[in-house]
Amino acid sequence: MTSSTAAAVHDQHLGPMPEWNLADLYTAPDAPEVARDLAASAAEAKRLKDTYQGKFAAIATEGAKLAEAVMAYESLSDLMGKLGSYAGLLYAADQADPVRAKFYGDVSEKLTAIYTDLIFFELELNQIDDATLDAALTHKDLARYKPWFDDLRKEKPYQLDEKIERLFTEKGQTGRGAFNRLFSETMTGLRFDVAGEPAPLTLEPTLNLLSHADGKKRQAGAETLAKTLGDNIRLFALITNTLAKDKEISDRWRGFKDVADSRHLGNRVEAPVVDALVSSVRAAYPRLSHRYYAMKARWLGMDKLNHWDRNAPLPDKPERVIPWAEAQEMVLTAYKGFAPEMAGIAKDFFDKRWIDAPVRPGKSPGAFSASTVPSVHPYVMMNYQGKVRDVMTLAHELGHGVHQVLAAKQGPLLAPTPLTLAETASVFGEMLTFRKLLAETTSPKERKAMLAGKVEDMLNTVVRQIAFYTFERRVHEARRQGELTAEQLGAIWMEVQTESLGPSIDFKPGYEVFWTYIPHFINSPFYVYAYAFGDCLVNSLYGLYQESHPGFVGKYFDMLKAGGSKHHSELLAPFGLDARDPEFWNKGLRVLEGMIDELEKADQQS
Repeated sequence: MTSSTAAAVHDQHLGPMPEWNLADLYTAPDAPEVARDLAASAAEAKRLKDTYQGKFAAIATEGAKLAEAVMAYESLSDLMGKLGSYAGLLYAADQADPVRAKFYGDVSEKLTAIYTDLIFFELELNQIDDATLDAALTHKDLARYKPWFDDLRKEKPYQLDEKIERLFTEKGQTGRGAFNRLFSETMTGLRFDVAGEPAPLTLEPTLNLLSHADGKKRQAGAETLAKTLGDNIRLFALITNTLAKDKEISDRWRGFKDVADSRHLGNRVEAPVVDALVSSVRAAYPRLSHRYYAMKARWLGMDKLNHWDRNAPLPDKPERVIPWAEAQEMVLTAYKGFAPEMAGIAKDFFDKRWIDAPVRPGKSPGAFSASTVPSVHPYVMMNYQGKVRDVMTLAHELGHGVHQVLAAKQGPLLAPTPLTLAETASVFGEMLTFRKLLAETTSPKERKAMLAGKVEDMLNTVVRQIAFYTFERRVHEARRQGELTAEQLGAIWMEVQTESLGPSIDFKPGYEVFWTYIPHFINSPFYVYAYAFGDCLVNSLYGLYQESHPGFVGKYFDMLKAGGSKHHSELLAPFGLDARDPEFWNKGLRVLEGMIDELEKADQQS
């Protein structure tokens, strides 16, 4: 059974679940279209190089010719993105398959080789003087690309000459790219021999045990995670040290001063905005996570929560498995209540098998929505196990998918959204689903359990992700002074976790290695603050929606359709919101604080 042809997998508890159909990209790794498009990409990249290298200064005086060059570059970006997306999705569906791993590696190498012929393109566009470019951008065919050129100009101070850029790109395959792949394949290949389980588990089901109703199973899962990750700690420490040093070298050559400056630039967000977010969240730790976990410890009859009890369900929480079909209906109904168009787009993911839902050996853990390329459509990957959190994850990833579909009309150069805004639709979709389910809940116990679950999800999205960001900052700053031992990495992790989660969590031996399984630290340094950014932003937006802000739905869809063509300040302005204002972040945090207030009130009345 291949990911491109399988229709559905039936689980006796969850019902039929879809496996994605990748045929809209390519029908198979050995399909003739793959070889054809790789060859066409290489030929077109060479043509662009032969036609335009060293000539942009002259071409830029004619807007029509510059527009022709940019449109050809955009078209090639789409074709190469299609190839890369297919190889990546095929690999994600079964990272243990050596054939898929080889195909992914081969395609990545070929695309990197092709891209080296294109490095000159953006570098030389940035060498056009401002007056000439401004005049060219008045041409009707080029004007729509002005936001892309504006973003490109922001990269100019950090770009190197073409030979060095080529070297960085080519060495990336055997440097950062190779260590990313080593991490992914190592994590995928790990097996966790959990006491009481009939067979060793992969990472995802083992992590899932940490939210099991049975405390002994939670403890067994946590202890096995600690042992297995600890057994591999030297490898993970080496990967982390190598990638942190690799980033330091790149930052130094490019002229980035702060360890996170390159991420801020990529996110099109200013460092003071992120600093305001981080400061607001860290100042709120005592009012949020510290207060909630103290309350949860009382619910569980403990003085303190063991670290494996942090995500434990409430003692009287109704535990049931939610079949896939029911999860689908929950999400689509919630989306439809907001806007039928939103539900219609999301429905295509189910009807057209753009989702890969079941857990499988070798499958990449976690969940994501891959935007692929505007000429095709996104794909969603899940590891669905029937929990309420899985339903929320489905709503989250479909929000990404809807956003990516709506933004696709912007084209390959303008559709991609900075990470800080990429979480907007996903968190909003998740909130829509949660609010609908909560409104339909009449049992006080169920309502309390749902509120507690949502609070925990938001704590994981806001508090935990800012703690992750703090951990990354400390690791990368310390790495600039020399290599870090596994013990040093663990000590930083424990200090940050203690600060963020508070005195009501009892960190048992073994927790010091739990940093090792977080893929964002490896694949996307400093990505994590985008989750908190998106969550607080959505809380503010959702508050306006509840207050019947004039024209909210239309403004919201306009924001999603804009993709990456507008700065966050432009997108938030119609709502009267400003991310530079600390009150913006505090407003979002008060939504979470209000939910904890409600739980505390219910706790006092019971």
